[in-house]
Amino acid sequence: MIDVRNYPFLGQRSQKQEIEKLKKENYSRIYAHEAAHKAAAGSLGGPIVIEYNSQGIPVGGHVSIKIPSLNKKDPDQTISQAKQVTRAALAPGSDLSDADLNVARQGEELLAQAQSYKRDMSKSGETLDLVG
Repeated sequence: MIDVRNYPFLGQRSQKQEIEKLKKENYSRIYAHEAAHKAAAGSLGGPIVIEYNSQGIPVGGHVSIKIPSLNKKDPDQTISQAKQVTRAALAPGSDLSDADLNVARQGEELLAQAQSYKRDMSKSGETLDLVG
């Protein structure tokens, strides 16, 4: 076995190779995770952003997901979009961040709000139909 202390350039080469390997592995893993968010988000998703540390090693990433507000004229559209937001946040299936889970919760909250609004609309519509 060669003692790299006697040949410092070997240690540097090995360290550089390890950093390059880490860059590729991290990038692949992070990009796949963010690509799953983006694919599920469709038109509600922004670009994939990869974050790097000072050595140029990818350490994280994100895809912004637009969370719509309740469309009172079309609650079904809001229901569909809320489900899409939740699917997008949970799309990678594993290694979910707190941010991923927070977006999923927001999607679920919007879904509940839109479903409640739709139920209330239906009840008031039924009452009006009976009176009219």
